[in-house]
Amino acid sequence: QLVQSGGGLVQAGGSLRLSCQASGRSFSTYDMGWFRQGPGETREFAAAITSSGSNTYYAGSVKGRFTISRDNAKNTVTLQMNSLKPEDTAVYYCAAVFIVDKDSGSNYPLDYWGQGTQVTVSS
Repeated sequence: QLVQSGGGLVQAGGSLRLSCQASGRSFSTYDMGWFRQGPGETREFAAAITSSGSNTYYAGSVKGRFTISRDNAKNTVTLQMNSLKPEDTAVYYCAAVFIVDKDSGSNYPLDYWGQGTQVTVSS
């Protein structure tokens, strides 16, 4: 089970932090990711991190502004979002993923999702 926290309303240029708490003992064996779904849009990839935390990957739209990290001792994965833009407005989801290509970060989500957290960025 993945339980999310964080999110909310922020002005453009501001920062927010999302957290995802996993239950169970196998968290450290899973690659993890964050996805988002804007109004009227399909869900899209935002960031991913390997099970050890040694590699991170980002969508071009968030690279340089978002940082994904994890703490395997605490079973948590975090998304730090800086320099937020109105187009970052979306429901954000954490998920277990499988990274198929460690060079490109190409991945697909597994069937473990957080409940979703609303992030709204006002202009």
